[in-house]
Amino acid sequence: MKKNIKLSKYAILGILLVLATGAVIIGFAVRESVKNRNDFAGKIFSFGDTMTSSPQTIEELRRAIFFYERRIEKHVEDAVKTGIYWKLLAIRFQDRKMHGEALEALERAAYYSPEDASVHYSIGVSAGTMAKSSHLFPGRVNQERERLFTLSEEAYLRAIELDSRYIRPRYGLAVLYVFELGRPEEAIPHLQRCLEISRNDVDTMFVLARAYFMLENFRAALDLYDRIITLMGDTQKGIDAQINRQTVMEKIYG
Repeated sequence: MKKNIKLSKYAILGILLVLATGAVIIGFAVRESVKNRNDFAGKIFSFGDTMTSSPQTIEELRRAIFFYERRIEKHVEDAVKTGIYWKLLAIRFQDRKMHGEALEALERAAYYSPEDASVHYSIGVSAGTMAKSSHLFPGRVNQERERLFTLSEEAYLRAIELDSRYIRPRYGLAVLYVFELGRPEEAIPHLQRCLEISRNDVDTMFVLARAYFMLENFRAALDLYDRIITLMGDTQKGIDAQINRQTVMEKIYG
């Protein structure tokens, strides 16, 4: 019986030891939590220079949150403005035909405004222009030319993905497919979509007629040239359409 009592005492001592250890651990955890909170507050405080001490009370924390929310909004506003300025700089470079510099500025603009369709369209324009200026010398594969054409295509496609009714990237992509990459069949859906949005866009009709001609769909090309002639009459574009129409007729009848 006494042996059992001794075991019970040992058990009680074990329980007390566990409880004491737990209390120590809990106390340590609480102190660490407070320390971490203070460290975090200190880090927040380190970003600013208008507060005299780290916030501790609920009211101080509320004031700090309000203060730093305003600072965050200001940072966001500044980032938006920075993106706009990079975009404007790129446009100025493009106006002066400085497409290499424009691409560098547009890379920064895309960083700040990754979902701005007009930025991606502009990348497509400058990359395509630079690719055409990168000459293929005899006996050498110009990898830079291929890279720039790929960049141009991807940029146009991204702009279209962001804004399906944005005509300019569709037209630019179609010109790339027809006149640079020799893929007229891929240009046709984009050109047709352009004409659905802007029915009498003569420049689009010219490119679409060219795509049809390359694919030997001569009747469709003739229909478009006739349509241009009707719209433009004796203007230069009307005359160009008549010349192109005659070329198609010679192709058909020899």
